[in-house]
Amino acid sequence: MDEILNIAETFRPITLGEMDGVKLMNRIDTKFALSLEKLVEILPQLREHYHILEVAGTRVPMYESLYFDDADFSFYKDHHNGRTNRFKVRMRKYVESDLFFFEIKHKHKGRTDKKRMATDGFSQSLSEEHLAFLKKYMSEEKQLKANMWNAFNRITLVNNEAKERLTLDFNLKFYWEDDHYEFDNLVIAELKQETVNRNSAYYELMKRNRIRPYRLSKYCIGSIELYSGSLKYNRFKQKLLKLKSINDHVA
Repeated sequence: MDEILNIAETFRPITLGEMDGVKLMNRIDTKFALSLEKLVEILPQLREHYHILEVAGTRVPMYESLYFDDADFSFYKDHHNGRTNRFKVRMRKYVESDLFFFEIKHKHKGRTDKKRMATDGFSQSLSEEHLAFLKKYMSEEKQLKANMWNAFNRITLVNNEAKERLTLDFNLKFYWEDDHYEFDNLVIAELKQETVNRNSAYYELMKRNRIRPYRLSKYCIGSIELYSGSLKYNRFKQKLLKLKSINDHVA
């Protein structure tokens, strides 16, 4: 962590206000998985291409999330079954800035559309305002309940020229009631673009390091770890083994 913090300090900073032009609430996401050691190796190579988001004096802020699904884990199963039209619902706290949002992520034909509303704090039950927000953006009504906490640190890089953001999430934690899982050496990188640009500095860097894109959300990773006894995950098994091999320093 200290190495990551030291490298982050060498980037040129950007504020939340300055980043307004690259919110990319409707976008194409490309995910990559790598180790913390690999991140330490490659991060300095991105310095000339990206600014780093600084929030409340930190460049590696913490995020906390509370996820919701129905009793049948429909959101998880839609992803597992390869549906091109699927949702995720969560509350998220941006810890250093003490901001809370209720968020809906809609994946449709390869694009991600995120809607959010400010909220007062975490709640495991949904208020009338939350339910009205869901009804506005989801065609199918579901009886949602909280089922997972998630926390991580994030570096957010903003491309100097293109409309592109790169998030690098690590120190991943998933927990619910007495169950708790951590991935202390895994980094989930997500390249957010208006349209896919494989000439992006980060995309090119991944190709040079032979790190291929992969598709598996943090919500699905946590669901498998916390509820593997009751959830089918055969389509995710090879991906999960790869993530665990990275986390265990095998790859």
